[in-house]
Amino acid sequence: MQLNSTLTWLVDAAGASPGADRFLAEVGAHLIADNLPLAGGALTLAVPHPIIARRTWLWRAENGEVIEAVGFAPADAAQKDSAGDAGWRWLAGLADGMVHEDVVGPGSDGPVLSWIGPRQFTETEIARLREVARFAAAPLAALSARATLIATLEAYLGRRSAARVMAGPLRRDVGETIRAALLYADLRSFTALSETSPPAAVIAALDAWFDCIAGAVHAFGGEVLKFIGDGMLAIFPVTGENLGDACNAALRAVTSAQAGMAHLDGIRREQGLPSLAFGAALHLGEILWGNVGAADRLDFTAIGPAVNLVSRLEGLCRPLGRTVLISGAVARETTAKLIPLGTHPLRGIAAPCDVYTVPDGQSAT
Repeated sequence: MQLNSTLTWLVDAAGASPGADRFLAEVGAHLIADNLPLAGGALTLAVPHPIIARRTWLWRAENGEVIEAVGFAPADAAQKDSAGDAGWRWLAGLADGMVHEDVVGPGSDGPVLSWIGPRQFTETEIARLREVARFAAAPLAALSARATLIATLEAYLGRRSAARVMAGPLRRDVGETIRAALLYADLRSFTALSETSPPAAVIAALDAWFDCIAGAVHAFGGEVLKFIGDGMLAIFPVTGENLGDACNAALRAVTSAQAGMAHLDGIRREQGLPSLAFGAALHLGEILWGNVGAADRLDFTAIGPAVNLVSRLEGLCRPLGRTVLISGAVARETTAKLIPLGTHPLRGIAAPCDVYTVPDGQSAT
């Protein structure tokens, strides 16, 4: 039995695979072409991610379908077994044969290639699968390095921004003007909390706050662009000409965050901890989305009058006694019921701003 098709592909083309799912499907198809009896397979990679400890892709030979299963951090043995069992249950019923598994590369924590056959693999077939694992080491190392880079950038920048950074050169003059609904949110009385609480309690409060507000942003298709002390700037980019979709998504996100913070405050009160009041503002406008900074130290961010306005608008939450304030630009594009609060000047902004809030808005404290 020869592996001409599989080994040739691994040497010449596998390194260009766009992702682990395609790599697994391609190597499986080539193994079948080289007369290896396969019903399915799996590829597991460890990833540097704040939540996910490992990612496993599972491939079915009968239709070429690939799905993904994840194991969440902390990566204890029970979780690993649970994730693996869930994945193999998807392949269950394909065959009554055995599973062959190889750790690819040196050490015990490298990528794992697993194969399931319609019958017991012969010794010759096992030797061929081990040879495939040896030839797969180089392309999988490249694939793992690329996945590590992408996961790291997404953790620090967000998915859209990470993709933009990956696609562009590392220069200060790289950026684009986009339209987006902006959400700026900020904790109230954070300085006092920092002065009166142990550092660990302050970090725990910040993490809980950011989990709530960022989770709401991500749930409705937005992206956290920047954490600024105890504040956060998020964007909901406009796609096409429909401005209302981005505005409605931002409104749903901030409403969800209000509900989440109310629940969190209930838990904190039960623990004898102070509530975490916050203010949030929404605006719609154009932003320059790209690289700024020093010649050799860049930041990927958004700047422009719209960013200035949304941050100044959030500053009105306390004087107006509201948790959420919404600019006239957003109000004009949404069908949501809003309460007008009049026109107000904003510090550093030339024109006054029409200001709205959501019904039953909570009082800022």
